[in-house]
Amino acid sequence: MKVAIVFILLTLSLYADTKRDLLHLFQNKQYEEACNLGFKNFSDNSKDEEYVSLYSFACLNIDYIDRLSVAITTLKYSKEARANASYFSTILLQKKLLYHAMLDDYDISSLNLPKTDYVLSKVFDFYTKKTNAQKQEYYIFEDENDSALKYKLYILKDGKIDKVVIEEFYNSVSIKKHIYW
Repeated sequence: MKVAIVFILLTLSLYADTKRDLLHLFQNKQYEEACNLGFKNFSDNSKDEEYVSLYSFACLNIDYIDRLSVAITTLKYSKEARANASYFSTILLQKKLLYHAMLDDYDISSLNLPKTDYVLSKVFDFYTKKTNAQKQEYYIFEDENDSALKYKLYILKDGKIDKVVIEEFYNSVSIKKHIYW
């Protein structure tokens, strides 16, 4: 009996350390490390909605959007968790639809999905509202709040799998590249 209690306390402290480490990495903007730590320990913490949300936001910050799919299904017990699941679902759907539209000429112009502040969501919205129906090699969209910020959307041909790329430019200087497949 005494051994079981010690084992339980040791296990609980290990889980607490993982969550604390995850939070520390996230707060220090070490998103890739946080996402990987969260992924590695996901099954042990899948019922902890704070953990799952923190892990998901870390993955979102480094464009590991596909990792959101499992997290979305676990975020259901609290109002905040359901809101996070909806947010992540919107972004995941927009990624899949934009990929389908760019690679397969699928028309998404009639879609009206929720807007988020995430770059993919912004570009998705611009793409659905573009006035030129002609397929182009690339698209340039200007941010609605900052005319110096522009987004370039294009397909990157790769031998294995084609990718959709969004490059962010500020005053014509590339500041970030997002690659999705």
